[in-house]
Amino acid sequence: MAKKRKEVLKLLVTLELGEDGYIIAECPAIPGCMSQGRTREEALVNIKDAILACLEVRKQRGIPLTVETHEVEVAV
Repeated sequence: MAKKRKEVLKLLVTLELGEDGYIIAECPAIPGCMSQGRTREEALVNIKDAILACLEVRKQRGIPLTVETHEVEVAV
């Protein structure tokens, strides 16, 4: 029996220093998908877990897995 190949999504995440000193990680393509960590590395590991959980819930509820995001250039 052939194994089903898993789809790999490449998603942008943002990292920001929170007021409490923790690093806040957010995935803009999945509304409400956030996590945090004491370090950048911990925040990145935690956001991956959060993304998987959010994708599973969205799949169960029949909601599109991600929303459309774009990168734009702005002169400052």
